[in-house]
Amino acid sequence: MKIELHEIRVRELCAGYNDLSIQEEGIVGYGGRLNIRPKYQREFVYDEKQRNAVMDTVWQNFPLNVMYWVKVENGELNQLINSSNSLNSPSDIEYEVLDGQQRTISICSFIAGEYMMLFDGNLLGFNNMTVEQQNRILDYKLQVYICEGTDEEKLKWFQRINIAGEKLKEQEIRNAIYSGSWVTQAKRRFSKTGCVAYKIGSDFMNGSPIRQDYFETALSWIADKQGITIEQYMARHQHDTDADELWQYYQDVIHWIEKLFGRKYKKEMKGVEWGLLYNKHKDTTLTATAIGEQMAKLMADSDVQKKSGIFAYILDGDIHHLGIRAFDANTRREVYERQGGKCAICGKPFDIEAMEADHITPWVEGGRTIASNCQMLCRDCNRRKSSK
Repeated sequence: MKIELHEIRVRELCAGYNDLSIQEEGIVGYGGRLNIRPKYQREFVYDEKQRNAVMDTVWQNFPLNVMYWVKVENGELNQLINSSNSLNSPSDIEYEVLDGQQRTISICSFIAGEYMMLFDGNLLGFNNMTVEQQNRILDYKLQVYICEGTDEEKLKWFQRINIAGEKLKEQEIRNAIYSGSWVTQAKRRFSKTGCVAYKIGSDFMNGSPIRQDYFETALSWIADKQGITIEQYMARHQHDTDADELWQYYQDVIHWIEKLFGRKYKKEMKGVEWGLLYNKHKDTTLTATAIGEQMAKLMADSDVQKKSGIFAYILDGDIHHLGIRAFDANTRREVYERQGGKCAICGKPFDIEAMEADHITPWVEGGRTIASNCQMLCRDCNRRKSSK
């Protein structure tokens, strides 16, 4: 692994800047040698305040956090450069931004005249500045680490970077390592604002498509099904021309959820590990009518503290998914005193701290979490009772 620190001026960074994101072809700069936003990367997420703060830092000649680039050989950037007459001829050496994309776009888009902001109380765009003011920005030096090595070496290094600001997520790092035609195709379905994965699955998914949450979740599910890691799955498919397998799997999961559970309980359904449940229970024979009745009963049960666990409980019957309400301290003390400080099974005396509250009639048999259904047991008796 080779890692070097470079000083790069803003004028060098912005040379050949070209935003082809409308055609979903990324953003390039640094004389056509830098892929600022590869196809696999996130969309621009800085708001106006964050964007302006970057330029104010440059204007004041304060240091920005270091940026990270990765050296790539014969990457897809050559095709990108050839598609635009405004860029230089392709170089044998190319770079992709691993961290610093938001700061880079903030700087380059200002130089390109895409927005104006206040400088020392004056609203200015780059073209409205004097030559002296322009050079003040263009001569600003950025600190950039450039690394090169094997995919495995780069992945380990990226995972250890303590990145500030809009921190890269694990999936964005994976996208950088396993970039190629497969990632590009998958991103169109899973990683764009208003993408099709969001349209059909937003009731069940947490996170944001542009921060790669949908992509990562779908990958974790299909990797689990195949008994491998996300990294192994991406490596296997890196050079595939399409991502149809992942997309079909995701659709199958969503249709399975709708068929069994519907979309009525959106709040409770959001963020459930649906793919993992699908992998284990997709062949389970349950009727939507029976499931609906059970869901309604469990949703109304005040003893069920974790409503999102209802769906897994219906499928496998494990009560631990539900977070059944425990007896509070007042109830524990009341029952302890009622029993004279003795275990309800073995009859031996114990301090209250050495005893546990137990449902006399189990919750699964209709027992409630109330004082009249509570007994205090020593730990050994409670363990033996629970194991029966």
